[in-house]
Amino acid sequence: MNLFQIISEIEKVDPEVYDRLDSRRSIFKHMTGLGQKLSAAALPLAVGAIFNKVYAQTPMNASVNDVLNFALSLEYLESYFYNAGQASAPLQLGLSTTNKAALEIIRVDESNHVTFLRGVLGAAAITPPTTATFDYTGGKGTGAGPFADVFINPATYLAVAQSLEDTGVRAYKGGAPLLMSNKTVLTAALNIHSVEARHASRLRTMRRGGANNNAASQGVPAAPYNAAPKSWISGTDNGGASPAQTAPIYGAGNNTNAPTGVTFDAESNTTQGGANLTTLPNTTGFPASAFSEAFDEALDVTTVKAIARTFVVNGSTFLA
Repeated sequence: MNLFQIISEIEKVDPEVYDRLDSRRSIFKHMTGLGQKLSAAALPLAVGAIFNKVYAQTPMNASVNDVLNFALSLEYLESYFYNAGQASAPLQLGLSTTNKAALEIIRVDESNHVTFLRGVLGAAAITPPTTATFDYTGGKGTGAGPFADVFINPATYLAVAQSLEDTGVRAYKGGAPLLMSNKTVLTAALNIHSVEARHASRLRTMRRGGANNNAASQGVPAAPYNAAPKSWISGTDNGGASPAQTAPIYGAGNNTNAPTGVTFDAESNTTQGGANLTTLPNTTGFPASAFSEAFDEALDVTTVKAIARTFVVNGSTFLA
């Protein structure tokens, strides 16, 4: 039995077979040793066991490349948004020096995420969208959506930025179970996830202090937090910056076809690991919002796409 020929044939119909197993170098190393240790009669069983494991690790029939291209799509959505904000003179006039510097760092981060994901995907990467793909007013191409002044009004700009970042954080968390078969890619994705979370927190801090505040982090959060949010998500965040459009960002996701053991709860969730935190000993007096603030929830691909397409023009297949 020629194991390498078998792998080669499988690779023709499943280019990601090595991702499912391990790195190409590792799998060939292990299989070389396998051939030396097993008798010819035992080889078919050994090979069968390997591939049962490989394909059992791929939930929802989503390939690693599918997940990475989904992440790349969201990174384009964010990257183009910050590029447009940087290019808007009226918007820049309304931002403090501190906030402009922070937004430039975020812009560069998002551009680097695009570059990284394209590098990982190589020829499998999606075609880069044009700037005309997006309408950040939420008008689907009319330029007159609920965020019509997004590139001239700093408050609106920061509200949309927070919405994009909060969505991205939940999307990366939701994609993690689909990358479990490739620890290297999973680690890289989680590294991006943590940066997106820092972006989200920084943006919320900017909104709390005001767009033109050079000491934004010293602002005081005030109920209902839509205009001056806390630095972390509390409950369902009162629907976000513009509840009519942004409430799904903080709500429950779609559990249909979710990986085993995974649910997409709303950000107001207070049950973690099967334990209702509000009923645990010595928790009397803690509001439910305090428990929800201590955890962040994942969101499924279908829900994230629906949210993201708020900013995609009608007729485009991007993020469809």
